Amino acid sequence: MKGIFISMSLFAFICFTSCKQKEEAKEETGKLLVSTPIVMDTTIIQPYVCQIKSIRHIEIRSQERGYLEKIFVDEGQKVHKGELLFRIMPKLYNAERDKAAAEAQAARIEVQNTQSLSDKNIVAPNELAMAKAKLSQANAELALANTHLGFTEIRAPYDGIVDHLLMKLGSLVDDGDLLTTLSDNSQMWVYFNVPEAQYLDFKEAEKNRDSVMNVKLQMANQQIFDHPGIVKTIEADFDNETGNIAFRATFPNPEGLLRNGETGNVMVSQPVHNGVIIPQRATFEIMDKKYVYVVDAQNKVHLTLITTSAELPDLYVVGSGLKGDEKILLEGQRKVQDQDKIQYNFEDARKVISKLNLPTE
Repeated sequence: MKGIFISMSLFAFICFTSCKQKEEAKEETGKLLVSTPIVMDTTIIQPYVCQIKSIRHIEIRSQERGYLEKIFVDEGQKVHKGELLFRIMPKLYNAERDKAAAEAQAARIEVQNTQSLSDKNIVAPNELAMAKAKLSQANAELALANTHLGFTEIRAPYDGIVDHLLMKLGSLVDDGDLLTTLSDNSQMWVYFNVPEAQYLDFKEAEKNRDSVMNVKLQMANQQIFDHPGIVKTIEADFDNETGNIAFRATFPNPEGLLRNGETGNVMVSQPVHNGVIIPQRATFEIMDKKYVYVVDAQNKVHLTLITTSAELPDLYVVGSGLKGDEKILLEGQRKVQDQDKIQYNFEDARKVISKLNLPTE
C-alpha cells in the first residue's frame, strides 16, 4: 500500500512537472523579439536617375546646295578631326572658282599695265587707284569662290563617332540640311536632379571636404561603370515645378562604352553622423506610411509613425520618429495592437544586424 502511495505521488509529481514545463515552453514560445535601434556613423549610397550625354554632340549640316556625290563614312564609325565625311558635287563651284581666278588674273595684269603708264605720267593717278580697287575686288571674289568650293567637302570638326546617316548617296541637299550628328564620347556628362534639401546637405558637406565630390554610375543593366566620375557643375536655378536642381558629373570613357542618350543612376555617397538605424523587418506600412511598435517600461506596445531618410540593404536610416534609445518590436507586428501588453525576449541590436543575412520570419 505504501509502495502504491509512493508511485501515485511520483506520478503526480511527474505530471505536475511536465505540465509546468509545457506551460513555460508555451510562454517562451509566445514571447516576441524586441531590440533597440543602433546609433552609428555610416555612409549611405543615394541613387539619382540620370541622363548621359556626350561632352560634345553636334549636328553636321550641308553648307551648300547640290547633289551628295560621295559618302566617306558609315554609321557608328569612329572618325578623326579633319577627316572627310561627305562631298557635294563640286562642278558648279569649280567653275565659279575658275571664273573668279581668271578675273583676278585679268585685274592683276590691268594693274601692272596701269602702273607702267602711271610711271610715265601717261594716265592719271586715279586710273591706277581704280585698277588696284578692281584687283582687290577680284581677289575677294576668288576667296569667296574658294570658300564655297571648300563647303562642298564636309569634314569632322573633332574626333568622334558618326551617328545615323540621314541622306543617301545622290540625294539633292539644300543649304542647311541635316546629314548626321557627331558625338565626342571621350568624356561623358551625366546630369541628375537633386531635391533642395539634399542640395543644401551637399553644400554643407562640401565645406568639410578637401577634394571634389566623387560619384559612381550604375548603368541600365545594374552594373557599376568601371570609372568614377566627378561632380563639377551645379546649375544656377531650381526648377520651380519639381523643386530640384541639376548636377553635372563628368566621367572618363576610355573604352567608349557609354553613348549619348543612355540612362542610369548616379550613386552618391553621403555620410550620416549618429544615424538611427533599424532593421526593415521592424517596420510595416499603413496607407503608404511607415510605422514601428515601440515597447514602453510596462511592456506595452505603442504604434509609432516614422520617416526614413535612406535605405540600406535590409536596414532603414530613420529620419524622424525615433531617438535611438527606444525598444522596438522586431517581429509579430500582426499579432499585436496598439496598447497591447506583451512578453518578449530582448536581443542586442548589433547581434540582430549581424544576422540579417540569415533567413528571417
